[in-house]
Amino acid sequence: MHWELSDEQDLFVASLREWLQERADSSVVRGWLEAGDHTHFERLFVEEGWASVGFDESFGGQGGGVLELALTARELGRAAAPSAGWLQSAIVVPALADDPDLLNAAVESGEVTALAVRADRVPAATSVERSGDRLRGRIPCVLGAERARRLLVPATDGSTTDLWLVDSAAEGVGIRSRALLDRSREVADITFDDVAACRLNVDANAVLEEMASRAAILVAADTLGAAERMLQLAVDYSKQRQQFGQPIGAFQAVKHTAAQMLVTVESSMSIVFYAAQSVEESLAERATHAAVAKAQVTGHAAELADSALTLHGAVGYTWEHDLHLFYKRAKLNEVLFGAPAAWNERIAKALPLIPVPA
Repeated sequence: MHWELSDEQDLFVASLREWLQERADSSVVRGWLEAGDHTHFERLFVEEGWASVGFDESFGGQGGGVLELALTARELGRAAAPSAGWLQSAIVVPALADDPDLLNAAVESGEVTALAVRADRVPAATSVERSGDRLRGRIPCVLGAERARRLLVPATDGSTTDLWLVDSAAEGVGIRSRALLDRSREVADITFDDVAACRLNVDANAVLEEMASRAAILVAADTLGAAERMLQLAVDYSKQRQQFGQPIGAFQAVKHTAAQMLVTVESSMSIVFYAAQSVEESLAERATHAAVAKAQVTGHAAELADSALTLHGAVGYTWEHDLHLFYKRAKLNEVLFGAPAAWNERIAKALPLIPVPA
């Protein structure tokens, strides 16, 4: 199946890609990553309106839905641009749908509410202890926590799971940043020492499931963008590098590798966009579609990254070459919000058991 975008969606993609090429080319991105400061790009992204696409107009957004968010994530991945804050804002929409002021703050000023779960696990309830409306405990490796204005904490009390909103500047909240190999995103460890929290009046388990699906799709879409760039870089390099008097792209083994990379990119595109539309339309199997996108796209793109590195040879390992930006992006995305094995487990549990014929 080949997914076709509408003319309006194609125009949005072309416009955002052009804007990113002007404001976030690889040399500029390197400067942000070397300085460890993503605020300039995040501010531009919000101020010039790109961060509001995919958010409902009632929240101050420009309209669209999960598919438009996936298109945005894809372009951010193609540019290796900082995205932790935007990604968190897109994930937590189901939890904050009844509080338009918080979503409006995210869209109009970039004020982030971060889902406080381990960034290397499928989003789920944490082990934070609750006593009344106060929280105590520790959550490691929370994506984008260092610059989040609020934290959305899923906590379990016995058999009951609730979602709690915490001001990150509140007394008793500790945030310690951690460095990642992929410098375009960041994580931090969070501690709660008898911190006041506000419980959200939502079905926490259902909302967590919706947020997990969004996380899966948007990370897969980001991976798709990174994979497209790695394919482009590999093909361009294979046309330039000479060996035995001819471009290495003329060799059959290189052609086969590039062809397999193209198959990965094309199939990933259809998987991601179908899963995004499935979630947008609330189809019955949307959680399974999202799990397929996360497991298949990020897993195969990590393999594609290794192939791209092999085709580049020694130059691919250097800081001066752009490949490492997307290689690291794809490798982090493979485990971000759960490795493929964890999402494959969810797929297996969702599929009906068919007895083997005698």
